[in-house]
Amino acid sequence: MKTSRKIGCLIAIILLVLYMGCLPGKLFDVSYSTVVTDRNGELLGARIANDGQWRFPACDTVPLKLKACIIEFEDRHYYQHWGVNPLAVGRAIKQNLQQKRIVSGGSTITMQTIRLSRNKARTLGEKVVEAILATRLEFSYSKEEILAMYASHAPYGGNVVGLDAASWRYFGHAAKELSWAEAATLAVLPNSPSMMHLSKSRQALKNKRDRLLKRLFEKKTIDDITYELALEEELPDEPLPLPQVAPHLVAHLYKTKRGQESASTIDKGIQIRVEEVVERWNDEFTKSDIKNLAAIVLDVQTGEVVAYCGNARFEEKRFGNQVDVIRSPRSSGSILKPFLYYVMLQEGEILPATLLPDIPVNINGFTPQNFSRQFEGAVPAGEAIARSLNIPSVHLLREYSVPKFHDFLKQIGLKTLTRPSAHYGLSLILGGAEVTLWDVTAAYADMARALQNLDRVPFALLLSEIENRKSQPPLFKPGAVWQTFNAIKEVNRPEEIDWRLIPSMQTVAWKTGTSYGFRDAWAVGVTPRYAVGVWVGNAAGEGKPGLVGARTAGPVMFDIFNLLPSSDWFSTPYSEFTEAEVCRKSGHIKSRFCEETDSILILPAGFHTDPCSYHHSVTLSADERYRLYADCAENEPVVLRNWFTLPPAWEWYYKQHHLNYKSLPPFRPGCGEDMRSPMQFIYPQMNANVFLPKQLDGTPGAITFDLAHTNRRASVYWHLDGAYIDMTQDFHKISLMPEPGKHAMTVVDEEGNTLSVTFFVQSRKKD
Repeated sequence: MKTSRKIGCLIAIILLVLYMGCLPGKLFDVSYSTVVTDRNGELLGARIANDGQWRFPACDTVPLKLKACIIEFEDRHYYQHWGVNPLAVGRAIKQNLQQKRIVSGGSTITMQTIRLSRNKARTLGEKVVEAILATRLEFSYSKEEILAMYASHAPYGGNVVGLDAASWRYFGHAAKELSWAEAATLAVLPNSPSMMHLSKSRQALKNKRDRLLKRLFEKKTIDDITYELALEEELPDEPLPLPQVAPHLVAHLYKTKRGQESASTIDKGIQIRVEEVVERWNDEFTKSDIKNLAAIVLDVQTGEVVAYCGNARFEEKRFGNQVDVIRSPRSSGSILKPFLYYVMLQEGEILPATLLPDIPVNINGFTPQNFSRQFEGAVPAGEAIARSLNIPSVHLLREYSVPKFHDFLKQIGLKTLTRPSAHYGLSLILGGAEVTLWDVTAAYADMARALQNLDRVPFALLLSEIENRKSQPPLFKPGAVWQTFNAIKEVNRPEEIDWRLIPSMQTVAWKTGTSYGFRDAWAVGVTPRYAVGVWVGNAAGEGKPGLVGARTAGPVMFDIFNLLPSSDWFSTPYSEFTEAEVCRKSGHIKSRFCEETDSILILPAGFHTDPCSYHHSVTLSADERYRLYADCAENEPVVLRNWFTLPPAWEWYYKQHHLNYKSLPPFRPGCGEDMRSPMQFIYPQMNANVFLPKQLDGTPGAITFDLAHTNRRASVYWHLDGAYIDMTQDFHKISLMPEPGKHAMTVVDEEGNTLSVTFFVQSRKKD
C-alpha cells in the first residue's frame, strides 16, 4: 500500500510538473504587420506581415464595446470559469448528439485562444488538449490579457487577423472608435469568417450582427435609441485601404523595425497639411520636368520630428518617388555658408560687416563664380552670406582653412562627410560635399536650440527614442548664432511684397542652396519653435535650369511655415556681447582715420580682428586735385583728408556698384612717388599654375591676363618675359598662348609704375 501511494504521488508530481510546463513560453509564434502611428496613436500607415496577413501587433486591452460584444456572443460566463465551462461543454455534447453532427463546440474564449495559437485540426483529442491548456492559461494570465490575445489573433475574413487590422480594413478607423454596430460585426465574424464576410453572405452576416445587438438591448447593455440606430447601420461594402500618411517613414521603419508597432513623434494633422503643400508644389514643378520634392519639420524646443515627407507621390514609381530624399546624400550647394560665417564670428576672425573681396579668383585652377556672374569688388560679410555670394565665401574658407571647417561640420552632425578634407578642398563651401536634408535641418535647429539655452539632443523620430536620448552641452554659442541668424533673416523672400511691413508674417532665418548643374535646390529656415528643411530636384540627379533654391525650395518652405503656429523672434543674448565702435564703410574696428562709425554689439573675440586699414590720412592741394608730400607744400595752403581706399583690383569693381566711391587723386607732378601701386593683377595670381586645354575645335587654349588700374584712362604696356606684347586702355585684358614652363608678365603704365607676376604653364595633355 505504501508503495502504491508513493507511485501515485510520483505520478501526481510528474503530472503536475507536466501541467505546469505545458504552456509554451511564447503562445503565438506568428509574424506581425509593421504599424506606424503618430504621437497621439493615430495610424499613419502599415505594411503587411511576412506571411501575407494583415495582423497588427497584439493589443493590451480590448475596447469596452467590442469586449461586451465578444463576451455576449462567445462566452457569457467568461468571468465565472477557469478556462473550461462544464455547462457549455455538456450543452454542446447534447446538441451534437441530437443533431448527429457537430453544431456546437462548447469552447470558451480561453479555449479558442489556445486553438488559435496551436492552429491544429479540430479533433476530440485536440479538444481535450485545448481544455487542459486553457486552464493552464488562466493561471498565467488575467482575464483581460486572455481576451486581448483572442481579439488580437482572431480571424476576421480574408487575410485580416486581429481586431486592430479588422477595424481599419473594414471601418477605416481605430478599434477604440468602433460604434456598437461595428463592434457587433467584428464580434460575430471570427465565429465563421470563411463563410460570412463582406463579399458574400452579407445578409446572413447582418442577421447575425442584429441578433447580437438584440441580446445586448435585452440585457440593457445598450438603450433603445442606440439599438435602433445600430440596426440602421449598413455593413461596409469592401475592405478599405489603410492610411498612407508619411509613407517614406513607414517604409523606413518597415526596414528597421519590421513586425513592430512604432509610435512616432509625427503630428498627423501637420503631416497631412505638409503633404498637401508638397504635392501641390510638386504638380507645379513637374511642368518644368522637376519631379521630386522632400520636406521635414522639426520642433526646435522638444527635439522631435513633427512632419516627414521623404518625397512626393509615393504611390508613383516612375520618377524615383519612392526614394527617401530626407536620408539621401545630395550636393549641398550653398546651404553650409552660414556655418562658416558662424565659426568665423565665434573665433574672432571677422566682424559681421567685415569687407570681403569679391573679385575674379583662380586658385590652382579653381575659379568660383557668383550666381550672377558679376563681381562687386568688396562686400560686407553678413551681406555676402545673406546674398549667398560664392567668391567671398571661398575667401572666408581659405582664411579659416578647409581642414578646420571640415572637422567643425562633422562635429555638428553632418555624417556624410566621410572623405578627407583635401578631397573637398575649397569647393566644400560651394556644394563639393554631399549632405542629407535630415542632418542639415537638424544642424540649423541645433543653432536655434543653443540660442534658447537648450542642450543638444539627437532629434527623435520615435517616442521611444525620447526616453533614451542623452543631452549634451550645445556646440553652438548663442552670440555668434544670433549674429548669423540676424544676417540670414534678411534674405530676400520669394514673395513680391516686403514681409517686414506685414506684422502677421513671422521672422524666419533661412538659407537656400543650389548645387552645380542645377541638380539640387535647398531651403532651410528656423524660428524659435520650428526648423523646416526642403529639397527640390530629380532623384536620378538630372539637372534643370530652373532648379534654383530661392525659386523652388524657398516658396515651399514658406508655405510650410505658414501652416505652423508662429512665434516671436529670438531674444538678443546681450550678456554675450560687448559694445564696439566700427568703421561704417569697412566693418572693421575703427582706426584713428575712420570718420563715419557705428556703435554695434560684437563678441569679445571680435576685438582681436585688425582695425580698419582702408582709411588713411592724405595731404591734398587746396583744390584737392593732387596729393602732396609735406616737403612739397612749402608755404602753399593744403587740405588734410581721411580717405577710404581699397586695393586696386577691389576698387575696379567696387566703384562700378558704389558711385560715391572716390579714387585717390594722383600726386602732383614732381612731388613725390606713390608708394601704393595703382595696378593689381586680377588673374593670374603670383606663382599660379595654369593649364591650357584644347578648345572644342582643336585649337590650343589661351590664358587671359586681367589687370585692374585705379586710373580708368591709363595706358598699360604689356611685356612677356621681357618682350613687348601690346598696349591696352580702359579695359586691361590680353589673351596669350605661352609655351609650357615658367613665365613672367610685366606691365608698365604711362606714369612709369611697374608690376610683375610670375606664373607656370603646365604641359598640354595629349589627345
